[in-house]
Amino acid sequence: MSGDVVVQLGQQALMTVLLVAAPMLGLGLLVGLCVSVFQATTSIQEQTLAFIPKIIAVFVAILIFGPWMLRIMVEYVMNILVNLPLYIG
Repeated sequence: MSGDVVVQLGQQALMTVLLVAAPMLGLGLLVGLCVSVFQATTSIQEQTLAFIPKIIAVFVAILIFGPWMLRIMVEYVMNILVNLPLYIG
């Protein structure tokens, strides 16, 4: 296995991780921003008010985007397994 193949596999792995994590991170960021604006306007400084909505938003994102994320990960693994003889040889 040459160095180019290792770099290519690493790049594909990182892109897959970013693609799969993006919906959860984006929704968590959006909810966190909304909660922060709400806290700033009402002067409420409760820590759990910022934490609980983010957790709920991430779980909702997993429920909504779960099948899509699973399909992306399965396609990546199938690509690795199908091309494994090419990578090794």
